[in-house]
Amino acid sequence: MNVVSAQEWEAARAALLVREKAHTRARDALAAERRRMPWLLVEKDYAFDGPSGRVSLLELFEGRRQLVVYRAFFEPGVHGWPDHACTGCSLMADQVADVVHLHARDTTFAYASRAPQPDIARLKARMGWTMPWFTLTDDFDADFGVDEWHGTNVFLRDGDRVFRTYFVNARGDEALGSTWSYLDLTPLGRQEDWEDSPEGVVQTPAYAWWNWHDAY
Repeated sequence: MNVVSAQEWEAARAALLVREKAHTRARDALAAERRRMPWLLVEKDYAFDGPSGRVSLLELFEGRRQLVVYRAFFEPGVHGWPDHACTGCSLMADQVADVVHLHARDTTFAYASRAPQPDIARLKARMGWTMPWFTLTDDFDADFGVDEWHGTNVFLRDGDRVFRTYFVNARGDEALGSTWSYLDLTPLGRQEDWEDSPEGVVQTPAYAWWNWHDAY
């Protein structure tokens, strides 16, 4: 334990702040590179069961341009079943911000697992989770690297064509949950005018689109 005077504490904080600001700039630069990742056309048809029936990957977008899908492990054979999803995926779920903020940036967010919809509905009610949560019905998890471990896939829709634009898993998922963290994974980003984004991305002033979650 290193106990110091107020002046020494402020000096130590100021020195660390220099490095923290450098870290923030480096994170922004990585997000800018991410927005310039090449796209992979999704050529297979994928289907998911939802509360209102079966939907395609394209329909998961709900008409928005971007889609973020987190593969959570809640199914037979997973620790916690049938009362809980796996502890790690549950901890992730507890971090997810209200998805309406993502919707304001033309981005849809969803969870996907192999558990049937009645079990997913029961779990969401028990845990107080509100994000959309779908049931995998085919090879989506194997094809997108999430059949044996959790992970977050990002997709972009161009008309009726769907492209995979990014993927992160393992400790890369740890930083996710906030609106900003998910938008920073996407090819359109936060869509704010301070960002270094590819030409053609429509941007608005920072803060201009922010709102209360019940006022969008």
